[in-house]
Amino acid sequence: MTTVLIIEDDELILRMYQKIFTAEGYEVEIASNGEEGLERARATKPNLILLDVMMPKLNGLEMLKQLKSIPEVEKIPVVVLTNLSGTADAETALSLGAVKFINKSDYRPKEVFDIVKEILAGYTRNDIPAISHRQPRKNSGKSHKRR
Repeated sequence: MTTVLIIEDDELILRMYQKIFTAEGYEVEIASNGEEGLERARATKPNLILLDVMMPKLNGLEMLKQLKSIPEVEKIPVVVLTNLSGTADAETALSLGAVKFINKSDYRPKEVFDIVKEILAGYTRNDIPAISHRQPRKNSGKSHKRR
């Protein structure tokens, strides 16, 4: 199952996104600040992280910087969500490794879900596993002769 970690300090927004992703069949992990978000990311290794910028304890940009320095979670795609409209934060987030920067006021929650779904589909198509974990097919005992 696809897991999304939502890191957001606004309880209403957090629950709204959690409800949308859960209704669409995603497993959702939540955190209400950057420190908790780092812990959840390391513990659950989600398929994608939705990350707010303005948060207590550790803001989203600082959390993103730390996340990208941790080998076991550095490749997880991060979508940064904010109400800030400045381009400086967007440029900083993208330079730190975010795959997308979304201004919450420009998109409805369902549109954010659709963007995340597209990002995940792109990662699924482009990911090439280093080691195949597929088991070889066992012979069912039937002979398959060519004519």
